[in-house]
Amino acid sequence: MPFKQLLDELIDSVPGASGAIIADWEGEAVDHVARMDDYELRVIGAHKGIILGNLRQVMSRLQEDQLQEVVIATNDAQILIMPVTHDYFLVLVTRRDAVVGRALYASRRCVEELKKEIA
Repeated sequence: MPFKQLLDELIDSVPGASGAIIADWEGEAVDHVARMDDYELRVIGAHKGIILGNLRQVMSRLQEDQLQEVVIATNDAQILIMPVTHDYFLVLVTRRDAVVGRALYASRRCVEELKKEIA
């Protein structure tokens, strides 16, 4: 299944979702679906790639297990960052009032499908 279709399904399944992006380890967009400003979503994806990389380094130094997911909440939004493989990650942007449990569930399912596509 094409990445764009998986991202569309993810956004459709999460009320309040406004964008989803798959990016590589450098933060470069592989594919995305935006119901928000397209450029802003790409910037968010690149920035969250930096955060993911920094957190992975910290986890490695602490000799902890692999990082599974990160949830960032601001006044206006919630942003989920989920590694797909070591080289790719998914970012989902939602409104602040979106149900984070539903967003996590749908994102985890999407990550599993993305893994199949990348493999």
